[in-house]
Amino acid sequence: MDGGQPVPSPLVPLGNVSSDASMSLEQKTTFVFVILLFIFLGILIVRCFRILLDPYRSMPTSTWADGLEGLEKGQFDHALA
Repeated sequence: MDGGQPVPSPLVPLGNVSSDASMSLEQKTTFVFVILLFIFLGILIVRCFRILLDPYRSMPTSTWADGLEGLEKGQFDHALA
């Protein structure tokens, strides 16, 4: 660049900052909601990676079908009690 003059950025507004530079209540609420969504997304991503890395850690060792052995053998009397 020649001359050493600063190049104006389109993202920075030119001129004086107006008195309502602070965010309104609606903008603050939206900002907090978006931050909470990002935190929730981060928790879900971490949980998914933990399941992908060790899928058998979260599975129970017994299933609901383990208690049906007596019913399959025809022993209904103590199952009803």
